[in-house]
Amino acid sequence: MIMRIPALLASVLSLLAVVVSPATAETVVPRGFRPASTSWTSPATGYVLGYSPCGKSWCPALLGTADGGTHWRRLGAPPMALPDNHNHVALTFAGDRVGYVSDGVHVLSTRDGGASWHPVGLAGAREPYYVSKITETAGRVFAVLTTYGEGHGSTRLYSGAAGSPVLVPVPGFAVDGGITYGDLAVGGGLQVALGADYGTEKYWTSRDGVRFTPAGPPCPAGSVASLAGVRDRQVVALCSSSPGSPQPGSTERQLRHAAKLGGTFSGGDAAPFAGITQGFAAASPMSATVAAEGGGTGFLHSTADGGRTWTTTVLSDRGLCLTDLDFPGGGVGVVVDGQPDADGGSALYRTTDGGHNWREVRIG
Repeated sequence: MIMRIPALLASVLSLLAVVVSPATAETVVPRGFRPASTSWTSPATGYVLGYSPCGKSWCPALLGTADGGTHWRRLGAPPMALPDNHNHVALTFAGDRVGYVSDGVHVLSTRDGGASWHPVGLAGAREPYYVSKITETAGRVFAVLTTYGEGHGSTRLYSGAAGSPVLVPVPGFAVDGGITYGDLAVGGGLQVALGADYGTEKYWTSRDGVRFTPAGPPCPAGSVASLAGVRDRQVVALCSSSPGSPQPGSTERQLRHAAKLGGTFSGGDAAPFAGITQGFAAASPMSATVAAEGGGTGFLHSTADGGRTWTTTVLSDRGLCLTDLDFPGGGVGVVVDGQPDADGGSALYRTTDGGHNWREVRIG
């Protein structure tokens, strides 16, 4: 698992005071546009936040599609600068009008499809910290936030009512240690996994986002859980070892399944270990993909038989990151390769067969 360390940005107060004016009628993809993040609410409906050169800086642009990426329209972009520390600017749409964007430190939200964006505060959070994931489900917003420094860290679950300007820590949902981490997944129910030092692992499930039930963690001690949403009533998780094992630029991994939300996980089919785990998603109980980076190369390891056999797609030599891996339905999946301001740039990839074949989506 890789966490990019955010810089202490001096523009915090000015950013939190910004609200975007209504979206213009622009329809043309900006010249030099490069994707930073993508989020899809269905196989056909998706959004891409990207950046294009403007003067000596990079300007954000938000695009939407309703036909799987054949045509794009321009939406109102959030005022989120491209971080100079290579933090991932993550876009998440929870519906066709509700979206979030975060650079790990700041969070903005829209409830009108990008016409306006508003800051979301994090009660009690003090830098350095990193928001690794945020989403909305069942009328509530959930975020995973990790603080760190001087050899000690803490990862907590934050939440609030949909539309709330401030999220607060959820009592009892926290881990502390030298290295801490967490993940959450929606779809068929809510799952939350928090862990510390590859030894302390906690896991909860909820069907309504209000009442949570603790359950046995998806992964054995010594590994970190990456969660996928419920697929055909089954739950799929990836268990990854500490990065660099069994050799530099690799990660030991295994796929685990539970028959239902809150059920006991079992299995241990080994996945290819090339690359450091960057993301995980499942198209079905039997079809799943791991995104990994190693040696300057991006890998997509995919299985169509529940983990018994795997195929690997080598995407590029951009060598920075693979982000936003997701399967919104019907065997359709997406992932972003690279970063806008990197020498090799970035690209959006899409699959329509559960991860067996991937192609670059030409935007504009």
